[in-house]
Amino acid sequence: MNKVILAVIIGMICTIFISNYSNSVQADLAHNLVRFHVVANSDSEEDQALKRSVRDRIINEMKEYFDESDNVDATKELIQRNIARIEEIAKDEIKKWNKDYDVKASLGIYPFPTKVYGDITLPAGNYEALRVVIGEGKGANWWCVLFPPLCFVDATHGVVPESSKQKLKNVLTEEEYKIITTANTDDEIPVQIKFKIVEWWQNSKLKVQTAFNRIY
Repeated sequence: MNKVILAVIIGMICTIFISNYSNSVQADLAHNLVRFHVVANSDSEEDQALKRSVRDRIINEMKEYFDESDNVDATKELIQRNIARIEEIAKDEIKKWNKDYDVKASLGIYPFPTKVYGDITLPAGNYEALRVVIGEGKGANWWCVLFPPLCFVDATHGVVPESSKQKLKNVLTEEEYKIITTANTDDEIPVQIKFKIVEWWQNSKLKVQTAFNRIY
């Protein structure tokens, strides 16, 4: 067999394997997580500060409800029931800043880049999320995870509460849990490679999707 043809076949097999593996891992993660996405009106210093203030206000006022949620479906239902309330919380905070920006909150599937939460790293991909858009929504955004509740990570010490880790363990396979908890350590090189495979493939998909959306 021609060496070029053989190389092409091997490349195709590798691509299919990487695609299937990456999509499987990311899909399982996405199925078991609910993220939180706040988009600022613009990148001005004031609008970015307002975004953080709205974020903190929503988290603080909704924290007890999300803390009590013990599964992903319950968290989604909680969000759906409280969409109007979440918008009102955001609008009230915006009013305190003497702004009249509109706010739109929704639960949907959105693209996310790779993101580190304390000692847990989630690969890029499409995830279901509570999305809060302030004003024109043209500014840099902010992310966290509502279930399991990683929005309350001790950022200073880079530690995710054990209770949140246990919830992750309950909904993920052992391999998936190891992938997201060892991505930034030198403990297990094979696991790091698996994370990089997922990250690279999902980033590639998001770039293609973004380019396609710009064309159409």
